[in-house]
Amino acid sequence: MPRFFITGSDAFRENDTFPIVGEDALHITRSLRMRPGEKLTVCDEGGVEYDTEIYDITGAENVVVKVLSAKKSENEPPYKCTVYQALVKGDRFDTVLQKSVELGAAEIVPVITSRCMVKLEPKDYARKTERWQKIVSEAAKQCGRARIPVVREPMPFESAVEESAGTTLPLFCYEGEGTLPLSRYTSEVREIESAAVMIGPEGGYSSEEALYAKKHGMLMTGLGRRILRTETAPLFVLSCLSLTYEL
Repeated sequence: MPRFFITGSDAFRENDTFPIVGEDALHITRSLRMRPGEKLTVCDEGGVEYDTEIYDITGAENVVVKVLSAKKSENEPPYKCTVYQALVKGDRFDTVLQKSVELGAAEIVPVITSRCMVKLEPKDYARKTERWQKIVSEAAKQCGRARIPVVREPMPFESAVEESAGTTLPLFCYEGEGTLPLSRYTSEVREIESAAVMIGPEGGYSSEEALYAKKHGMLMTGLGRRILRTETAPLFVLSCLSLTYEL
């Protein structure tokens, strides 16, 4: 069933009607060619899923739907996980965005590290972030999320570390010395409210960055005997978190 998102968290009851407007309405009327009586799922910012049917179409950009039933979505993880991904070349960052959404990330933050091969000017942040947010929104619709994860503007490495350290499970994924296996941390922390997953660029973190992270309370985490690509690492960690804390 097609899935759409609305802003606001006003609760709707059975037989209430409300509009879907703008690009989503255009998608319903022109791309999907839906008509009154056809059904779709609508999610609000409160994590509520509404089973609805199209009640009326008053224009290409205005579709009125009627609520058939409502329920709290069970598709969101019971914790908030933010992926702090170092900027990477090509479409690999797009892959991280899309798959992180599928695996339950609540936020994705691009991070500027010393070894990043991608250089972005601050004037380009808003344009890039808007494009990334569209990728995330489409992924959320496709995989049945109840909320659309947020892509934030690029952040300096030090700021990302300081922010991450305040979560319940602040994971700094590092292939150097001084790490403990991910399973060691997840076995010791049986319940989490929040998690941070910090992933370095193609060339990894510098030793200075690793030291900075350790001094600020990050959990130095190894991801096994094989070296994972930068776009693979966050997906591996998110899968492990889902298995431990969600499934």
